[in-house]
Amino acid sequence: RKKMKNYELVTIINPNLSSKVDAIKSDLEKLLSDNSFNIVKTEDIGRRQLAYTINNHHKGHYLIYSLEGNPAGLSEIESKLKYNESIIRYTVLKVFSHSDADSALFVESKTKKKQQADYPAEENKSKEVKESAEIAKDTSSKGEEND
Repeated sequence: RKKMKNYELVTIINPNLSSKVDAIKSDLEKLLSDNSFNIVKTEDIGRRQLAYTINNHHKGHYLIYSLEGNPAGLSEIESKLKYNESIIRYTVLKVFSHSDADSALFVESKTKKKQQADYPAEENKSKEVKESAEIAKDTSSKGEEND
């Protein structure tokens, strides 16, 4: 029996396939388990702005996996990921040990989601303010015409 090593797999999924993330996720998890990798933790970060454009995409859906497995199975996984059309970028990192804490990306995405839940109409408010300002301007200009 070979020594299990610790890895992190970061994948960026085509943002147009965000609705199919669950299917892609289960395919990925099957690929990992078929190659005798144990998934310690999964973080579904969600859609994020990319630092630079990848294949004409400005956003991507991030998934981060903490894994344990035999390094021999890694090349099979990487070749499958490389030719998977739904994954626009991936990286596999060898880590000394897995952190119990959530990744910075995951914490940031949860914070953003919470803020959006706390202030869901923030964007709409600014639109409403602009629209009401335009309506006020229209009515005031109409009032001037009557003079």
